[in-house]
Amino acid sequence: MTTPPYLSGNYAPVTDEITAFELACTGTIPEDLNGWFVRNGPNPHDAGSPHWFFGDGMVHGVRLEGGRAVSYRNRWVRTTRFTDGAQGIDAQGNRDYTAGAANTHVVRHAGRTFALVESSFPYELTRELDTVGPYDFDGKLTTAMTAHPKTCPVTGELHFFGYNFVEPYLTYHRADAAGNLELSRVIDVPAATMHHDFALTANHVLFMDLPVVFDMPTAVAGGGMPFRWSDDYQARLGVLRRDDQHGAVRWFDIEPCYVFHTLNAHDEPGRIVLYAMRYPSMWRDTSQGFDTGATLWRWTLDLATGAVREERIDDRIAEFPRIDDRLAGLDARFGHASISEGDRGALLRYDLHTGSSSVHDFGPGRVPAEAAFAAADETPGGAGYLMAYVYDAAENRSDLVILDADDLAAAPVATIHLPRRVPHGFHGNWLPDL
Repeated sequence: MTTPPYLSGNYAPVTDEITAFELACTGTIPEDLNGWFVRNGPNPHDAGSPHWFFGDGMVHGVRLEGGRAVSYRNRWVRTTRFTDGAQGIDAQGNRDYTAGAANTHVVRHAGRTFALVESSFPYELTRELDTVGPYDFDGKLTTAMTAHPKTCPVTGELHFFGYNFVEPYLTYHRADAAGNLELSRVIDVPAATMHHDFALTANHVLFMDLPVVFDMPTAVAGGGMPFRWSDDYQARLGVLRRDDQHGAVRWFDIEPCYVFHTLNAHDEPGRIVLYAMRYPSMWRDTSQGFDTGATLWRWTLDLATGAVREERIDDRIAEFPRIDDRLAGLDARFGHASISEGDRGALLRYDLHTGSSSVHDFGPGRVPAEAAFAAADETPGGAGYLMAYVYDAAENRSDLVILDADDLAAAPVATIHLPRRVPHGFHGNWLPDL
């Protein structure tokens, strides 16, 4: 039997959990970086999965302190699915939101660290990456939670949503800076579509209702992601005013496409600007791969006329877009994304104000994962570093690479040599000590 691509090479799961101390490093780790770099991804503990997106979540963390790489550890997230074989939907059709994979992201809010997947409740982790358990905001959360919540840098609020296969299909939530869930309201959409990400501005919340629609035959057959492209479904962006949280959502039609990940959005006088990685289509025939690659696009929504201007900003295929999260929803000048072309990868830095860009090429056989921004000073959008796990195919191992975000083409500031391979995964964050 042929091993599927998502279980081969550096997609293959690792089979154990380890802890290692005092990691070797080439270069100099900045002494002001004190905290954890943590990334999540699918790592099926039984070494099998019907789809890359379904594997059990495993978090990989490196602890930096005083210019040292103090430790590395990897831990499976102990969801009820992992420990007890619980199913998200039981034989009676009841939904169990504790039974997810928790394999997509790691975020921190109000002093709690969460492992996230969009089908389920968040799972809280300790500082050492052990599992505390599912978290439902003191019983107030009654839907799944997106793996891409947004923290407003002005108010400290956490904005997120949950989507479902049955009505209500989409629900928007907001928690205050202290972690109290204050708002849950339904967003009316006509069908169950895959809402992976959304965007936030200082004044608005943006939803993406796009033509990747729930597919019952695939769901019943268990043949991977239960979604398919629909030529008959609309593509549109929904806008909700943050100062009218129960108000109407205004919809703007756009050309058919799919977006897994937004880069950022911000307000301008009379309009909203959204940056995201756009696919022309997704999963027309099968959900096991991708129809084509994503490129960076800009949508400008005119709030007076209802018109939308759609522009491709860059023609290079890339994914995992990130900014300095202290500028989420504001006019961030710089954005970053990862390129993976066969056995060679790079990181891109976009200057969204000038249209220019810079690149760090890791060379043959070295492929970076998503790069998170780590601030070097207290000024949002100021100096900082990009941190990413990089897989080295020749040695079948991984490094944590730290780059100067303002001089991306330069040699790494530091390359921390990890004691084990980190499989290709999804998202993570630099979690500085508070």
